[in-house]
Amino acid sequence: MEFVTTGDGSKTLFNEQIGECYHSKHGAVQESKHVFINAGLDYYMQKNAVSNLAILEVGFGTGLNFTQTLAYLSDQASTIEVDYVGIEGYPLPLEVIQEMGYGAFVSEENWKNYISGYNQALTEKIQINGQTNLSINHTLLMDFDSAINFDVVYFDAFAAIHQPEMWSDEALAHVAKFIKPGGVFVTYAITGNLKRSMKALGFTIEKVPGAPGKREMLRATKI
Repeated sequence: MEFVTTGDGSKTLFNEQIGECYHSKHGAVQESKHVFINAGLDYYMQKNAVSNLAILEVGFGTGLNFTQTLAYLSDQASTIEVDYVGIEGYPLPLEVIQEMGYGAFVSEENWKNYISGYNQALTEKIQINGQTNLSINHTLLMDFDSAINFDVVYFDAFAAIHQPEMWSDEALAHVAKFIKPGGVFVTYAITGNLKRSMKALGFTIEKVPGAPGKREMLRATKI
């Protein structure tokens, strides 16, 4: 693994085995905010009156999207209860998570609780604060199961050119079955195959302007 400073000054990692960075080199934080927070979480919250929220992230990675979710909820002074579930087949070591520097975007208490509980979250649900719980499923996507369905899904797998199995019809169908009617699926990518798969799974499709470096992204809502 190699640390890389992106265009907005925030860090990402280059995975030599995959041959790709975990986030956009144009700006890791701005990509996370644009794709997952603004086009996903905020979009869903603006359309739905919710007292509790379940978020699934496919590809937990460095935890950037989780910390940006915490920051968003704090900025909104949100009191809703959140269950945040990550799927990660190859969890990063705690020392790498710490080195990413994402504590700059959340409160000191939230960062402390996240870092101190990270390894525990790989085996069980932990409480980050009074409203937010975190669990990181150390499993491959197709082995993931859940007793709950999700309101928002952040699909943040590596690109299909490097990890095609994550974008297969079978993989997308597996994710889709955990999404509630009205639930939102967002990802940084948009391809013809992806659009066709999501439509066939019973989703409405939207092309949304992409983060810097990408013209468009996909948002899908389950009918």
